Amino acid sequence: MLTGYTGKILHVDLSQGKIWVETPDESFYRTYIGGSAMGLVYILKHVPAGIDGLDPANVLTWMLSAPTGAPISGQSRMCVNARSPLVDGIGDSQCGGFFPAELKFAGFDGIVFTGKSPTYQYLWIHDGEAELRNASALWGKTTSQAEALIKQELGDPKIEIAQCGPAAEKGTRLAAIINMSNRANGRTGMGAVMASKNLRAVAVRGKTHRLPLANAQRLGQLARWGAGDIENNGDVLGLREYGTPSVVGFQNTIGSLPTLNYTQGQFPLADHISGETMKDTILKENDTCFACAVRCKRVVETEWQGRPVEGQHGGPEYETLGTFGSYCGVDDLPAVCLANKICNENGLDTIGTGATIAWAMECYQNGLITAEDVGYPLPFGDAAAMIRLLEQMVAREGFGDVLADGSRRAADRLGKGHAYLITAKGAEAPAHMPQAKRSLGLIYAVNPFGADHQSSEHDPMIEEGASDFYLNRLALLGLTQVLAPGSLDSEKVRYALKTQLFYSFLDTACLCQFVWGPSWEMFGPQETVQMMQDVTGWSDFSLEELLKVGERRLNLMRAFNAREGLTRAQDQLPAKFFQPLQGEGPTAGVALDPAVIERAKEEYYAMLGWDPTTGQPIPQGLAALGLAWVNNP
Repeated sequence: MLTGYTGKILHVDLSQGKIWVETPDESFYRTYIGGSAMGLVYILKHVPAGIDGLDPANVLTWMLSAPTGAPISGQSRMCVNARSPLVDGIGDSQCGGFFPAELKFAGFDGIVFTGKSPTYQYLWIHDGEAELRNASALWGKTTSQAEALIKQELGDPKIEIAQCGPAAEKGTRLAAIINMSNRANGRTGMGAVMASKNLRAVAVRGKTHRLPLANAQRLGQLARWGAGDIENNGDVLGLREYGTPSVVGFQNTIGSLPTLNYTQGQFPLADHISGETMKDTILKENDTCFACAVRCKRVVETEWQGRPVEGQHGGPEYETLGTFGSYCGVDDLPAVCLANKICNENGLDTIGTGATIAWAMECYQNGLITAEDVGYPLPFGDAAAMIRLLEQMVAREGFGDVLADGSRRAADRLGKGHAYLITAKGAEAPAHMPQAKRSLGLIYAVNPFGADHQSSEHDPMIEEGASDFYLNRLALLGLTQVLAPGSLDSEKVRYALKTQLFYSFLDTACLCQFVWGPSWEMFGPQETVQMMQDVTGWSDFSLEELLKVGERRLNLMRAFNAREGLTRAQDQLPAKFFQPLQGEGPTAGVALDPAVIERAKEEYYAMLGWDPTTGQPIPQGLAALGLAWVNNP
């Protein structure tokens, strides 16, 4: 008996209005597990090479995995994939909340969307059934407005809804998919793909389906141990107390808080936007995802210049505090909260959007754009200008239209400002600086969907000063050496790759990287393996297989990118990262060394058995992973 899964994948042909159910066999699930890896199977087989991400021929996949909906922390996640309209090659994004578990309870392990509807539609899934419904009344509505309308129409306040927003309707390539008005599949433009198919929302309700588990008793023991151990794990306890904003101070101390568009690594006013300040001033309560004991989500209530920020919009995560805060030189916490609300209401990625505004501010500071170009002054630190420009991006009006597709396309459109970009493969860099965490320089370059901070473990976990708790867990991956800060030697490259494979598994099994992971998290490698055994009944599932699953996902993504013409030449960091940082602190004056990055790439490709010239997987390597079909899908 297949446990952990429903055994059903929903297919929705939007062009024809047809819906059907696929029932894969167990070998399919054992090979691909779920998440991004499972989505890539359909994308590689059915997306024509060379199309734009907004082409109707694109395929959009929403995938869960075996643990989704299980009664344990950190499992209610969903991976969304498609050919990206924003970055070079594959798009990839994850979300949390209650929607993923509800989709599993409604009877499905994932959804494959193809084609484009001739009219505006939303998908209604309930208890193993699915139907397309008229969404014309939703078009142009904010996410909270649309959610209220759907719940009213269907007559059930407990329905979970994931949707794109008004920004996506206007073709904005930074568009996200929002659920619960405050969770997001934020990165790589997946909301834009959704809207391009005239699909506004997916509503789900699962009243009858419950998840079969192979060993519910042992899984329950693990869940209780994890919840009870939070007080003993300072990192996880920090997430409960302050959420992801808890790391603002640490990042600033080590010179890894991007400031003034990655010009410096310390923000002198960082304490104004910290997790401690948020808790002391505007925090209303903590929120959580389905069955999670950590409760890291912040719910704030505040106002900025008479404009309210209600609790339903959650609160800004660390990345949002970075991109709309320190990136832009803004220390006004309520203004950052309002920016977060605007992005959630309109369906925008806060990382890419805030970073794009910061890029425009640096262009303004250096005279590349003027107040006449923008319509008003745009200096760093001007919260009012930041909010005004954000709303113009949502509406695609004025200078906001120039920025609405991200900073790289804005630079191309203007024909200037490329020197100030912080993009890799078109993705704006998140708020963790490779000048302080050197392995991230490698990962930002080689990651299939561009700069991403949740694709590997960060350097401090294995560097001098790391706790034995971290090091003992990392030793299970064969990572036994304590490494020097600021290094990117061969052992640091191996650390980056090994932990990337672990994280790649997490995005295949749809597990939260604040709960499951290789070092500091609630559950480490041993517990992750046990959980997979308890959920699926695969008693021989091992840490070796876990890493192989992660490697399979990584190779699927690189194979897709290779088909799209991406090579080693696209595994590049922005030129700005090779310029000395300004300001104060431990990273002042630090610049990455291009020769070191190139050498690290050589070693990385060699460790994976990829072609050293192209950086692409080779046929023999794909075949060894059970992916020989990729060369002839």
